Amino acid sequence: MVSQSEGSRHNKPKQSLDAVTIRLCGDSGDGMQLVGTQFSNASALFGNDISTLPDYPSEIRAPAGTLLGVSGFQIRFSSKNIYTPGDIVDALVAMNPAAFRTNLGDLKEGGVLIVNEDEFAGMNLKKAGYETSPLEDSSLARKYALHRVRITTMNREALADLNLGAKATDRCKNFFALGLVYWLYGRPMEPTLEWIDEKFAKHPAIREAN
Repeated sequence: MVSQSEGSRHNKPKQSLDAVTIRLCGDSGDGMQLVGTQFSNASALFGNDISTLPDYPSEIRAPAGTLLGVSGFQIRFSSKNIYTPGDIVDALVAMNPAAFRTNLGDLKEGGVLIVNEDEFAGMNLKKAGYETSPLEDSSLARKYALHRVRITTMNREALADLNLGAKATDRCKNFFALGLVYWLYGRPMEPTLEWIDEKFAKHPAIREAN
């Protein structure tokens, strides 16, 4: 069984699903491959069968925020045997407008759509070919379960006391997004927390931030 949680932290009715396909996408430097791998590992340890599909950008380090620089990671996990990473996506996490534009077409109608609302402004919109934010289109919320999350801002607020600096702080927003998806699908965080402890053992501030 895989589960999906809804509602508040203290009241989370669960829905049992046979299989789920998730795609996390953003700039090539946003760490989507890393957190996708962590989600895959956690699901495997949970007892699910998994199939993954990394999606690397079409250019090496294309300019940030552009369509050619989008990187993603797709995971399909199930309580039964599965043999492909899936075609239609049940849940999409888009960290910027370019990731949104290049991946929205694969999200099923009624699927979960999580977007980093902070990035849907200014030059990020123009680089993705938008004159105005697509999040303001009222049909989007009617077609998908849209969650506009201020990931960049909330991540910065959460790490303000660590004094990491802006660049190092923003590099942690991929784990912020991973936490949202862990909560949504009831994944155990312990394997990832153990990995973080080992990976950043010599950098306690970075370890704490992630």
